[in-house]
Amino acid sequence: MQVSSLNEVKIYSLSCGKSLPEWLSDRKKRALQKKDVDVRRRIELIQDFEMPTVCTTIKVSKDGQYILATGTYKPRVRCYDTYQLSLKFERCLDSEVVTFETLSDDYSKIVFLHNDRYIEFHSQSGFYYKTRIPKFGRDFSYHYPSCDLYFVGASSEVYRLNLEQGRYLNPLQTDAAENNVCDINSAHGLFATGTVEGRVECWDPRIRSRVGLLDCALSSVTADSEINSLPTISALKFNGALTMAVGTSTGQGKIFTSLEPEHDINDVCLYPNSGMLLTANETPKMGIYYIPVLGPAPRWCSFLDNLTEELEENPESTVYDDYKFVTKKDLENLGLTHLIGSPFLRASMHGFFMDIRLYHKVKLMVNPFAYEEYRKDKIRQKIEETRAQRVQLKKLPKVNKELALKLIEEEEEKQKSTWKKKVKSLPNILTDDRFKVMFENPDFQVDEESEEFRLLNPLVSKLSDKRKKKLRLLEQQEQREKEEEEEPEGKPSDAESSESSDDDKGWVEEVRKQRRLLQQEERGKRQAQLREDQQTVLKPQFYEIKAGEEFRSFKDSATKQKLMNKTLEDRLKLEAKNGTLSVSDTTVGSKQLTFTLKRSEQQKKQQEAEKLHRQERKALRRSAGHLRSRHKRGRPFH
Repeated sequence: MQVSSLNEVKIYSLSCGKSLPEWLSDRKKRALQKKDVDVRRRIELIQDFEMPTVCTTIKVSKDGQYILATGTYKPRVRCYDTYQLSLKFERCLDSEVVTFETLSDDYSKIVFLHNDRYIEFHSQSGFYYKTRIPKFGRDFSYHYPSCDLYFVGASSEVYRLNLEQGRYLNPLQTDAAENNVCDINSAHGLFATGTVEGRVECWDPRIRSRVGLLDCALSSVTADSEINSLPTISALKFNGALTMAVGTSTGQGKIFTSLEPEHDINDVCLYPNSGMLLTANETPKMGIYYIPVLGPAPRWCSFLDNLTEELEENPESTVYDDYKFVTKKDLENLGLTHLIGSPFLRASMHGFFMDIRLYHKVKLMVNPFAYEEYRKDKIRQKIEETRAQRVQLKKLPKVNKELALKLIEEEEEKQKSTWKKKVKSLPNILTDDRFKVMFENPDFQVDEESEEFRLLNPLVSKLSDKRKKKLRLLEQQEQREKEEEEEPEGKPSDAESSESSDDDKGWVEEVRKQRRLLQQEERGKRQAQLREDQQTVLKPQFYEIKAGEEFRSFKDSATKQKLMNKTLEDRLKLEAKNGTLSVSDTTVGSKQLTFTLKRSEQQKKQQEAEKLHRQERKALRRSAGHLRSRHKRGRPFH
């Protein structure tokens, strides 16, 4: 296994090493493995993973079980089963393949685009149907909702072939002279095509009209870029609903890492949801690379993760350890521009690789005091490390300084705990804009003399004393503004640690002490209020009686005021007790309330007088009737 590293990204080449001929017997193969170290150390993931001459394209099925590759000579397609790690079938074709696509999850439906304008359909059993497009094609994509194949190539038109109806539809007319690549977004069905003018045109298949145009060539060319021709779109791929990657022929873009095989690369395929990369090269052997940074190994070769972890634990010299990568500017500083084009420099990306021994010799000749500078840098780093252990100058806000210092101490303790074990970090209030006003506006100042604060923080007195000492130290540091800071005098660390340990023991005593202090303060306030009341002189007050009301005494008004201050529940209970309210249940389960109006004293006297008057009238009528009856009988009156 060959290991290379560029930009601190390790790349494991799993296809390096010598390949043995197929016609060799097993006995000769075993003999070669014993003699040749390269043959013995090679890793063969898939058996016979190669083409007779050249491999042109390579892809992975949607279910990840099959790897399909096309090559020459003769033109053919090979399908490899990753579950069996061997070749499943091989089919010969009439012409070379430009590109192909699997319409199903496995290999049962395949579409090939040939270099002679033919489109060939294959089923699980083999060849199914073949048709032709008007112009030479370069790429195609399949639109699943409408069953349309979109072909782009040496024409301004995008040809559409409907697989449900079995006929060509009206093509899409683009503004480009030719189109190189195309892709369809699986989320919303947007069709995008890359042109030779360096533009990306986006089309909506539902309305068959262009909905967007992106000029990538104009935005990729800057003043610092060195290009010889107009950038054309050479690669196009959607990633999700809102992300699209575009590649240009001139290679603009930020480099993550690079592969430099011995032969040219025709096609690249990334195995889904993994860090495995498959390449089709101008050689019979197809390339297999594993990049752990991109993702884990596929499940059919999960042992690669353990293998790479063992290699990282026991590091060996990589390919680029003996070489130094330098740019053109570095060569000018070293005075080695005359070596460009010689065997001492090998061109790579935006620079060159040179022997590390040559680089050190030239650098020592150009800058003989490099060791002294290195020594000074090391001494400076040591001094900064010792300064970091001292009391650092902290800028505290104007409001709630003690609270800010408390939050800083808690943050330092969290950082110490995260060094020991992984703890999920929470946002800090000091750096949060939502709580910025709390340390700027004086209205948010914490009142440490309030009863709630002192009862909820029984040890706040001792802790506040420590923080006040630190605040005084910080203020002294701000006033001095010196580079060398002296250690402030105070209690030793042992005394502080003993105090912190005694805090837990004296928790109850501190609470009781705070309560006694609060009681004394409350008693003093009551005495001061009593003295103030004794000194005040009472003056008569006059009240006005409203019209229609009768004044009896202050007692009735006081009871009425007390009754109005009570809650509704208390008033209802009082009225039920006096008999003015009765509560009863109905047959349907609800409550029935009956209120009886309460009569006043005047109404009671009036009712009693009316009752007495009625009784007197009844007595008079009774006596008058008795006299009339005696007169009729002839009895004399006495």
